Amino acid sequence: MASQSGSAVRGHTGRGDPGSSGGRPVDLLIVGGRVFRGSFPGEPPPSGSTAGPRPPGAPSAVAIRAGRIVFVGDDATALGEWRGPATRVLDARGGLVMAGFEDAHLHLLSGARSLDQVDLFGIETLDRIGEAVRAWADARPDAPWVLGRGWLYAAFPGAMPTRQQLDALVPDRPAYLGCYDGHTGWANSRALALAGIDATTPDPPLGEIVRDPASGEPTGALKEAATDLLLAVVPAPTPDEHRASIRRTVAAMHAVGITAVQDAWSEPELFPLARAMGDAGELPLRVRLAPPMEPGGSVADWQRCLDRYEEAAAPLAGDPWLTSGILKAMADGVVESHTAALLAPYADDPATSGNPTWEAGDLAAHVAAASGRGWQLEIHAIGDAAVRTTLDAFELAGDARARRHRVEHIETIDPADIGRFGRLGVVASMQPFHADPSPGQIPVWAGALGPERAGRGWAWTSILRAGGVLAFGSDWPVVPFDPFIAVHGAVTRQTPGGEPPGGWLPAERLPLPAALSACTLGSAWAAHAEARRGTIAAGLDADLAVLDRDLLVEDPSAIVGTHVTATIVGGRLVHEGKGAG
Repeated sequence: MASQSGSAVRGHTGRGDPGSSGGRPVDLLIVGGRVFRGSFPGEPPPSGSTAGPRPPGAPSAVAIRAGRIVFVGDDATALGEWRGPATRVLDARGGLVMAGFEDAHLHLLSGARSLDQVDLFGIETLDRIGEAVRAWADARPDAPWVLGRGWLYAAFPGAMPTRQQLDALVPDRPAYLGCYDGHTGWANSRALALAGIDATTPDPPLGEIVRDPASGEPTGALKEAATDLLLAVVPAPTPDEHRASIRRTVAAMHAVGITAVQDAWSEPELFPLARAMGDAGELPLRVRLAPPMEPGGSVADWQRCLDRYEEAAAPLAGDPWLTSGILKAMADGVVESHTAALLAPYADDPATSGNPTWEAGDLAAHVAAASGRGWQLEIHAIGDAAVRTTLDAFELAGDARARRHRVEHIETIDPADIGRFGRLGVVASMQPFHADPSPGQIPVWAGALGPERAGRGWAWTSILRAGGVLAFGSDWPVVPFDPFIAVHGAVTRQTPGGEPPGGWLPAERLPLPAALSACTLGSAWAAHAEARRGTIAAGLDADLAVLDRDLLVEDPSAIVGTHVTATIVGGRLVHEGKGAG
């Protein structure tokens, strides 16, 4: 299994010794900025890392040599003692200099694939979905399939699409469009026929073929594991196509300051693909891979699966770019399709409390087996029952604090479980843009839960105040990976356009320094990587983002309009944007 760093950055002064340069100038100097280093919950923030004007003596410069930070301090010392004839000097022009963003939860391969598909994200009506699908299909008459993702439940009567709707848009070839959350699919009649899905097809374990109540025929909507029946007949991209789409993805991530990502539920082909791209210099991004932990087998079967995972991860030991050491599991589904597991029935369907993916005892046994062998666990848990079952499993394992086990998403939580994150040392891995309070998203979600449970939606501030560590990500391609949209949502609880006034559930708004820390130091902590990255200190990897403004003195409304003028990964300048000095 890939090794994990357990040492903390606590104790770093963040300042290099100017006398240690030994006449060896640095490769890159960043001057004229405001250095933001973030902080852990309950710890005093370093100088300059709180909201408001930069205090006197707060650092403004960073020196980088051979991929590492060697000095953090003032401009005069940086220019006078660390600059040489070949040193590149980058003027931050008063902007924020921060650790590179680390997306703690996304899906690299499926996200990269989606770049070549119909993009329906944010489209709120069926008519506009139709326009986008037809435009894509008309522009690609030779494409054998029409593929896409991103539709919202609220665009459809009853929150579920039908094959007849998609047949009208794509009558001449198979079509399959995934929902924005990835948990429900929408197929036309040709696609269903190719997959052999008809009235006689049984529902797979942990999945549902939505059917017409009168005829029993498939409606075209597929929930959870039923989507796999359809995806099995969709043509897979070639390795070269995968590589090309990942290269495009990495360039786009650098443009918004992302320097590290943590892939959730890593497909088997991603391990060799990422390794080959890294060896070829095509993956200038820190990547962590998480193979799946799936229900259905015995603990003995699981132990044998762990043997295979450890063999696959062994070559990554000590690799500073590509790592593993973590497993991904699913404890439930999603609220909108009524598959998230709740402690009490759904408000709009009292016949169901959702679909837990695991029996509680089986989940605990599998967690204990993996944790006992040194693996970290990240478990998708959206409903309050799934969150509790997951925390119970981590508590029974007895080593959650050492392993830094993680709960992913946490869309609604029982008040009794909020403090358990801090007490157990479990990381709350959340995605702020999931809480986007736009009319196309929150009403369906809140209507399914009812006001009391919806009132505990995405309670990241409550968890933080109770001593929990937050790690923020996007869940891309569920939502865009742009970290400024996420930070804006965490700080304002508003849409990118500023609605509603005052924010949705405003008590859960985060201070900006805490939101930035969750996107950097918190995410690095969740990856056992805080001794290498996540803050700005001498000796750490030079993974940095330079912003075009000092967000700590700006109104929160300015967050979404922020641009990255420079992104540095491993000391290498991988992106220069408008305004780079």
